[in-house]
Amino acid sequence: QVQLVESGGGLVQPGGSLRLSCAASISAFSINVMGWYRQAPGKEREMVARITSGGITNVADSVKDRFTISRGNAENTVNLQMNSLKPEDTAVYYCYLRPNYNNKNYWGKGTLVTVSS
Repeated sequence: QVQLVESGGGLVQPGGSLRLSCAASISAFSINVMGWYRQAPGKEREMVARITSGGITNVADSVKDRFTISRGNAENTVNLQMNSLKPEDTAVYYCYLRPNYNNKNYWGKGTLVTVSS
């Protein structure tokens, strides 16, 4: 069973920065894709950013100039650097992982990011 542990959420003022991290319980050799989705109150869950085992990244247009996804020091971890945060970035951010041995997405429990003055 794949487990994902997220950290780094919290309250930040508009214009501020936060860094989210996610650690997987499986080896990097078994990972196809890791990334982040978010869900704001009353809205559908949306993809924020993802990175493949080959290092290819995709970032949503709405955050492309402000958010960066990268692997952590341990290659079964992924970071999301969020800069110039806006109130509309307020959401629960979920880490997800798709292994290379099935087509199932595994999800973390989510971490709340609140952007407010």
